[in-house]
Amino acid sequence: MLSTRKRGAEIRQFILENVEKHPVDLISLTAETFGMSRQGVHRHIQSLRKQKALKIRGTTRNRRYTLRPLAKFLEGYPLNSTLEEDRIWRRDIRPVLGDLPDNVLTIWQHGFTEIMNNAIEHSAGQRVLVSVEKTAIATHMMISDDGQGIFKKLQRELDLEDERHAVLELAKGKLTTDPAQHTGEGIFFTSRMFDQFIILSGTVSFNHTHGEDEDWIFDDHASHEGTAVFMDLTNTASRTTKEVFDRFTSGEEYAFTKTVIPVRLAKYGGEQLISRSQAKRLLARIDRFKVVIFEFTGVDMIGQAFADEVFRVFTEGHPEMELLALKVSPPVEHMIRHVAGERADAILGIEPSCGAPC
Repeated sequence: MLSTRKRGAEIRQFILENVEKHPVDLISLTAETFGMSRQGVHRHIQSLRKQKALKIRGTTRNRRYTLRPLAKFLEGYPLNSTLEEDRIWRRDIRPVLGDLPDNVLTIWQHGFTEIMNNAIEHSAGQRVLVSVEKTAIATHMMISDDGQGIFKKLQRELDLEDERHAVLELAKGKLTTDPAQHTGEGIFFTSRMFDQFIILSGTVSFNHTHGEDEDWIFDDHASHEGTAVFMDLTNTASRTTKEVFDRFTSGEEYAFTKTVIPVRLAKYGGEQLISRSQAKRLLARIDRFKVVIFEFTGVDMIGQAFADEVFRVFTEGHPEMELLALKVSPPVEHMIRHVAGERADAILGIEPSCGAPC
């Protein structure tokens, strides 16, 4: 009986995890995966429907399956000096999340309070809107203000070239316009706690997906006023906030010493990374870290001047720092070896052979 119950639980979990990607062929997919009849799958779907975890639309031939929200929340707040993010968390947000594992609740508390505090203290807006939707699989949150826009603010106050440059600096970490009050670490760590973390502001969006070490910039033809932050997290996520902090910190004081920089964020449009000025934009402020990992996904080639500025000139001027290049294409690796010489293997993370000093 126990094994039968366990199998049934596995089947229903599979249905819930795959319903959004397979709203039409969910029955056949489940039947094939578990070697069971379509009628057997239908019984599990009806069970989930009775639990109000699943929603069915359409007639027999055009039937589609979707996750039903278990809890929803939508509220607007005036952005004034009396608004406190921890009170909103305890009074409004925490009750909506319900019975989630402690590590997941801690991530949500960190994410909500960090982003809400940014809206209160930095947006210069009038109102902030909070939306939460929880399903049987994941929880989704949006925090949107009507203020000046995070990327425009960073561009203006840090005298950056444009909003895309602001996204590059934000991705590095330790970026703040108010160093007396903030370390500039909040968004960096928060973005790495969630399954997906998106900031939409102006004509640019910043997107980080957990586990990929890849940040993306997307250009939008429409201009979005203020700043909207979207956070998604699986309800059964196993990671903890401590694990995220440990990955980028060191020492007893948990100093923020390591960062991962997606090199493609230094590109504009279809241009290639060729010049020293592009390299200097990539290198700005990284001397605040001890270890910098340049992640080259989406970069097929780099020019000699760009590579020389990063992997020879900067490296020789900062011998106390460790620079690493990951996910490089053969042309990128060739150019790094060309400019870095004997340091190339260390930069590329290649262990010395037995013939070299070990």
